[in-house]
Amino acid sequence: LRDRAIEAWLPLARHLAHRYSGRGEPTDDLIQTATVGLIKAVDKFDPTRGVDFAGYAIPTIIGEIKRHFRDRTWSVRVPRRLQELRLAITEANATLTHTLGRSPTVADIATHLGVTEEDVLEGLEGARAYNATSLSTPISADGTTELGDTLGSEDHEYELAETRVALGPALATLDPREQKILTLRFYGNLTQSQIADQIGISQMHVSRLLTKALTKLRTQLVTDGI
Repeated sequence: LRDRAIEAWLPLARHLAHRYSGRGEPTDDLIQTATVGLIKAVDKFDPTRGVDFAGYAIPTIIGEIKRHFRDRTWSVRVPRRLQELRLAITEANATLTHTLGRSPTVADIATHLGVTEEDVLEGLEGARAYNATSLSTPISADGTTELGDTLGSEDHEYELAETRVALGPALATLDPREQKILTLRFYGNLTQSQIADQIGISQMHVSRLLTKALTKLRTQLVTDGI
């Protein structure tokens, strides 16, 4: 039964792996990693919690893929202090270039940031020493959002088209609107209210359709032996 479940949901694992392709890791490695995540999801899935398997497996597989990137894309994790300093230097460089009409010197940047020239040099050295696309690099001014947090963002309509293939026969039991609602809920992480606004129906209607779709999907999962 376990092997059948894994085989039945391999298209989902491959689909999620391809979402992260083109980021410096071989696609075959990503598929293997996604498969590991799928196996973990199958082994840990608890149907008594009232969550459909797809809704549980998707974040489990994505989490495994992101851990793969964090383990493989750099050998030394960038210290938080250097991450923030590199971001500040980049922003200061852009601001001062506009203000001064020339490329700023180390002294200019140090004065602007209120740090020493040694700090600026350390930040610049860190920028050369570490991969600029490190997933731990902060991309927000407050440093709370890292590049790795944004991986895998996709257009909802693209997800809708691909989900039918990725989830296989179980999703095919749902009508197009139910498929779209599940896609927006589990792939897009939208609230029922946001889904209602996007589709043009009431939140209560979304709630009923979501409940109906999940019930049908769970029934199909049981029928398929998952």
